[in-house]
Amino acid sequence: MTTVPTSTAGVVAERRVPGGRAGSPSGRRPGRPRAEGHDERILDAAVALLERGEEVTVTRVVERSGVSRAALYRRWPSMTDLVAEALDRGREPYAIPLTGDLLENLLAAFSPAAQAAGRSYPEERFRLRMRLAMTDRRLAQAYWRSHVARRRGALVAVLQAGIERAILRPDVDVDACIDLINGVFYYQYVVRGVALDDPGTTARCHEAVRVAWRGMSVDAG
Repeated sequence: MTTVPTSTAGVVAERRVPGGRAGSPSGRRPGRPRAEGHDERILDAAVALLERGEEVTVTRVVERSGVSRAALYRRWPSMTDLVAEALDRGREPYAIPLTGDLLENLLAAFSPAAQAAGRSYPEERFRLRMRLAMTDRRLAQAYWRSHVARRRGALVAVLQAGIERAILRPDVDVDACIDLINGVFYYQYVVRGVALDDPGTTARCHEAVRVAWRGMSVDAG
């Protein structure tokens, strides 16, 4: 038994649903073959509801997508998981080169050009995700498990490469340092309310990352 949500700011409260399974659609169990296009239609419907400021309910998703309730339940164990995936629509994993200057490679990965290249994730959706996550802890946790955690790999690789090259201290807490680096950029969005493609914002973020890098370095202090 798993759950399906209802209500705070776009996500609906949970009710029990038989046969649900954890994880995203890619983790499905063997069974009847999936109808092509169902995942996309369900996600498109959820995104449209979110961007219109409407509650994402099973009934509304089914009506907008034309997909059956049974098909929806087979793909997402709860509406919280569906909303988390819909909010991530358009985001792509990124890689950071591990050759050359690691710090400069890291800064380049967080430059406006790199953020824009080949990506279709609107700023409005990012801000919507932040707003919903701050009012619904279950949604924030589902988004972390399914989407955020898996994208930290590039930063983990850069920091581990720095440790292996004796650039960064061997006792560096990699997870804490990643939170610190990401926090620099989230602060600009959430607290300052600025766009990350603003040159002044980019310069401020890059300088903050350099400060953090110096603190991680073997010659710190």
